[in-house]
Amino acid sequence: MGVLSVVTAQPKIPVYLDRTKPIEERVENALSLMTTDEKVALCHAQSKFSSKGVARLGIPEVWSSDGSHGVSDEKIWDEWGGAGWTNDSCTAFPALTALAATFNPEMAMLYGKSIGEEARYRNKTVLLGPGVNIYRTPLNGRNFEYLGEDPYLASQMVVPYVKGVQSNGVAACVKHFALNNQEICRGEINVNLSDRALHEIYLPAFKAAVQEGKVWSIMGAYNKVRGEHCCHSDFLLNKILKNDWQFDGVVISDWGGVHSTDEAVNNGLDIEMGTYTNGLTTQGHFPFSSYYLANPFLEGIKSGKYDRTVLDDKARRILRMIFRTTMSANRPFGKFVSPEHSQAASRIAREGIVLLKNDNQFLPIAVGKYKKIAVIGENASRSLVVGGGSTSLKVAYEESPLQGLKDKYGEANIVYSMGYASGPSLYGRAEPSKLNADSLVNAAIEVARNADVVLFVGGLNKNYFQDCESGDRKSLSLPFGQDKLIEELLKVNKNTAVVLLSGNAVAMPWVDKVPAIVQGWYLGSEAGNALADIISGDVNPSGKLPVSFPKKLEDIGAHSFDKLCYPGDSVNVYYKEDILVGYRWLDTKKLEPLFPFGYGLSYSTFTWSKPSVDRTDVKTDGTVIVSFTLTNSGKVDGAETAQLYVSKPKSEVTRAAKELKAFKKVFLKAGESRLVTLKVPVSSFAYYNEKENGWDVEPGSYTLLLGNSSRDIKGTMNVKVL
Repeated sequence: MGVLSVVTAQPKIPVYLDRTKPIEERVENALSLMTTDEKVALCHAQSKFSSKGVARLGIPEVWSSDGSHGVSDEKIWDEWGGAGWTNDSCTAFPALTALAATFNPEMAMLYGKSIGEEARYRNKTVLLGPGVNIYRTPLNGRNFEYLGEDPYLASQMVVPYVKGVQSNGVAACVKHFALNNQEICRGEINVNLSDRALHEIYLPAFKAAVQEGKVWSIMGAYNKVRGEHCCHSDFLLNKILKNDWQFDGVVISDWGGVHSTDEAVNNGLDIEMGTYTNGLTTQGHFPFSSYYLANPFLEGIKSGKYDRTVLDDKARRILRMIFRTTMSANRPFGKFVSPEHSQAASRIAREGIVLLKNDNQFLPIAVGKYKKIAVIGENASRSLVVGGGSTSLKVAYEESPLQGLKDKYGEANIVYSMGYASGPSLYGRAEPSKLNADSLVNAAIEVARNADVVLFVGGLNKNYFQDCESGDRKSLSLPFGQDKLIEELLKVNKNTAVVLLSGNAVAMPWVDKVPAIVQGWYLGSEAGNALADIISGDVNPSGKLPVSFPKKLEDIGAHSFDKLCYPGDSVNVYYKEDILVGYRWLDTKKLEPLFPFGYGLSYSTFTWSKPSVDRTDVKTDGTVIVSFTLTNSGKVDGAETAQLYVSKPKSEVTRAAKELKAFKKVFLKAGESRLVTLKVPVSSFAYYNEKENGWDVEPGSYTLLLGNSSRDIKGTMNVKVL
């Protein structure tokens, strides 16, 4: 008897589920199977941090997390409060000012890859970061989230960060597009500026993230530009981002940044989040179906008010992001609070710490050199990963500076006194400490008097009106009586070094009296270990300032005019300093900074040979190669950052005295020499021609300036552009 064989036909996999197919083919197939209601549902939130997928087709939801320097804890469905999970405590990486201070794109790649792994492990679709808004004023409460004052530096650092995050199948979301350079009146202030300032200063990092980093999402800003809210600005989103730059990703609103259905539909927004909050505090319970891009959008589509091609474009972009992330065939699994992430956080922190002053080699302080080290200052023991607004983190651990110093020098050799106290970290208001300020000062003075050396650990914190979302700083000065305390400490112990932890420049009226100053930023989970490594000399500092430290606030361009220049009149703000932001203003106006952009000392010394160029005549589409020999002429291994600035002394338009166009961090062992080359495309010499609405390289003579800061120039070269 024969065997009857039954062949069962295998069901055909829909194209959109076939991960071997090209993404665009999958997107178009999924789009063809969706109803109008399903397409609209993609375009607005369904909870505080998620939006819908297409459950009927097995297309998952989009889940985002506040990010930039750590993956936020899980939130209650429609509230800002934490959900109380026990498995969502992350690694805190250094804030982005510290990353920028490394001047090392390799650290940016490590940073992005590491934080992306944490986001992937938590199954996030989108990490809401990094931030690349330009540091226009040291009073901006969110500067610590950004990559400094220079558009070239920010561009070079954001691209590897984005690539690192997205290598994990998680979309980076570069923010806040654009011109969110102050927190005062951030929800309604209308920014007025020239096209040159826009394109030369405030857009380059976003453009690099899109065109070089291939970022998959961008977040709009709260403010207005040219009368339009940035989250639905035809000028920014349709014309520049999607048309000129050919961005194929998703535009996500900032939370509460949407104000109109007509504008949200037609002006380039794709996903609306957080409507009817003020960005952080307002609790909702407002029905998601009432969002501007929910029922009002759906009704407009069905009535013919809105073009269906606009809806399809939004849905297509969102599907593309989902297929690039959650439904990608090559998405790794990620990892969370791993030893590798601690090592990454530590490496970035150590490379980002900047040695500002070191008279008579006061630092390093070798282990065993002193019997009694006084550590004074609240920031030595206060948590600096909480507060600050949406970047506040729930962390698995945080090594404080005090604990790091105890671990390094031995608990018996460290004595601690708080010295000053801030109030609790409250969003929306500043509340003073209930501790007695005079008692704290008196106790600290006694501790300092009886110590061999004093390490004052102060700066700012993430309280409201410090480094905090939704409120700018009130002044350039240190808060909580720190300046007076430092003066009192110096009276009883001149061996007092100052360690500043902050995301912003501060005034230093005591700068000439202290022998050593360290700028430490917010350093995350490994803060204490990284600082102790630098102070002890186990690691040689190599960070460089990504922002200028002015002697006084009025020396900064944004503060050199009237209040309409900053913070505006609550309706309009005018960028009267134009393209002269940060060191561009200080150098062009010949104002001496307290510490210049690009500045940072080492425990070693470096010798520079005379630089040379490979050609002195070059065409506009050419490249100039600068070469020189760098020698570590000191006794310890270290790193120096070569910075190449370009100047056009005689120009048909206003120009800054110099502009950063290349840099390279060079690691050298003691006594080692190396030939260093820097390549500069002549196209980077261009200015934005407002008459032609495009970039223009002027012919004529240019000066190239090689140095280790914007003010310390080691050699100059001249080239002629033909």
